[in-house]
Amino acid sequence: MNHELVLVTGGTGFIAQHCIIALLERGYRVRTTVRSLGREAEVREQLRNAGVDAGDRLAFVRADLSEDAGWAEAAEGCTYVMHGASPTPSGDQVREEDWIRPAVDGNLRVLKAARDAGVKRVVLTSAIGAICAGHKPGYPRPFKETDWSDLEGQIAPYQKSKTLAERAAWDFVRREGKGLELSSVNPTAVMGPALGADYSHSVRLVKNLLEGNQKGCPKISSGFVDVRDVADLHLRAMLDPKANGERFIATAGESMTMAEVARVLRERMGSSAANVPTRVLPNWVIRLAARKNPALRPVVALLGVDLSATGAKAQRVLGWKPRSPEDAIVASAESLIRLGLVTPL
Repeated sequence: MNHELVLVTGGTGFIAQHCIIALLERGYRVRTTVRSLGREAEVREQLRNAGVDAGDRLAFVRADLSEDAGWAEAAEGCTYVMHGASPTPSGDQVREEDWIRPAVDGNLRVLKAARDAGVKRVVLTSAIGAICAGHKPGYPRPFKETDWSDLEGQIAPYQKSKTLAERAAWDFVRREGKGLELSSVNPTAVMGPALGADYSHSVRLVKNLLEGNQKGCPKISSGFVDVRDVADLHLRAMLDPKANGERFIATAGESMTMAEVARVLRERMGSSAANVPTRVLPNWVIRLAARKNPALRPVVALLGVDLSATGAKAQRVLGWKPRSPEDAIVASAESLIRLGLVTPL
């Protein structure tokens, strides 16, 4: 048994729960934050769906990123912090500031609590959105850890908030950290086994494809990574001395188009993928549809954009060995079906 205590923020989150699993399997004690203690039973049940009975090695503390209360208690006695909690889009965001302020202030609350509690290192779950957004055509690909999203370019409020929140974290550690160490993990689209109804937006893409909710595949692409490998990278970034002060992109293999994702499902999921569309939609169809459906506007911004990124640094520096994107996509589909979250034909 490892007696070190690790704080994982946002225990209801998809990545956070897989980080909790990875830590428990390594013998750590874990404390996690939730905005409502009423969700403890739900989190424990989702961990059991992964074959992990946390017992008394997992404790819960109520803490909200928008409030100071609870964070000192959450960080007390912890050797490490994995900070993946982030303000969730509520639909109430009217101004950019409604996205940015909670993300920045939330990061700073966690970092201050970690510093004051004598935590050794914080591993921040950032996003590829802090790296790949807003760049002009011709910007070098693949994206790497030295790249930052261009806030002067065409950038969505969510991506802008992720960029400013991560920059604020690095600035805080440099100016006020008093020896607190920081590493960041910047995942691309996160696939892998869902543990319950809370899962990533990327897994929702697989659900939509399996249920035939789309008429076809827009010409957009992304890198993909399995959530279990994202958790493993967090663990490596937490423990390896070489990770201090470094960013790591979590992505496996080449970027894939939506049509390629659909083809993987068709080839590997058999009759369960009978509803998956194979048609590639012309860009003009998406642009036309977005005039009536505002939810499609972010898709329009990604049409034809090369989002290739490399995870070579994590593999070289930390010995990280991710599963293939194809295996991660299939793991998402299998878990959705197993949990009854999608109904195949």
